[in-house]
Amino acid sequence: MKTLFLLRHMKSSWDDDSVPDHERPLSPRGERALTTMADYFRRRKGGTPQPDLILCSTAARTRATLAGLLPLWRETPPMSVDRVFYMAPARALADRLRALPDPTATVLLIGHNPGLEELALELAQAEGTHLRTRIMEKYPTGALARLEFPLDRWADLAAGTGRLAEFVTPREVASA
Repeated sequence: MKTLFLLRHMKSSWDDDSVPDHERPLSPRGERALTTMADYFRRRKGGTPQPDLILCSTAARTRATLAGLLPLWRETPPMSVDRVFYMAPARALADRLRALPDPTATVLLIGHNPGLEELALELAQAEGTHLRTRIMEKYPTGALARLEFPLDRWADLAAGTGRLAEFVTPREVASA
């Protein structure tokens, strides 16, 4: 069994137009959402997920999102912070996942839209679930999707092989 968490970075700041997109920091709203989502990870049913690997874009907003989650784990999970994940399309993300070593069971990918949304929809089983419909409507900043795959090898990752088991947004967590 393989588990993939897809976390869109928290809301970034647009206060300074001179800051390049790659370097935009989190906004105050994004900082609040990060606290909300970190708390969700701590108290979610099934406990805090322990990733075998974290994959993260090099953008400032994704690195800040990652930094806010690192205190969740006693030991820092192995990670790859790589420019290849910055604004990557679904196909590039899927190719990177297929190249993962097979002993890696649980992966947390922190990235951007539209790539994350497209990847979630591509990998999720086609039959309509309310979670799939919600992702199709909007995959907002800070949203987290969890897909489960009955696979032994990441190389076998293909369209429709995953069960969309969870989709939650900071707004939902804050209002619960």
